[in-house]
Amino acid sequence: MSKTTNKFSPEVRARAVRMILDNEGDYPSRWSAVVSVADKIGCSPRTLLFTACARSGGR
Repeated sequence: MSKTTNKFSPEVRARAVRMILDNEGDYPSRWSAVVSVADKIGCSPRTLLFTACARSGGR
């Protein structure tokens, strides 16, 4: 069984999601916004996308 650890605190993850939701209108797609924020905080865009979708109700 593998154990994963969260590299980022819940506060950092919440802030990253807010950054995506607040600024996705400035990008051609949500994915573009996710990639931009992921680059800024140093995480995987895919992981951040899953987090953002879970926190925004799949929006």
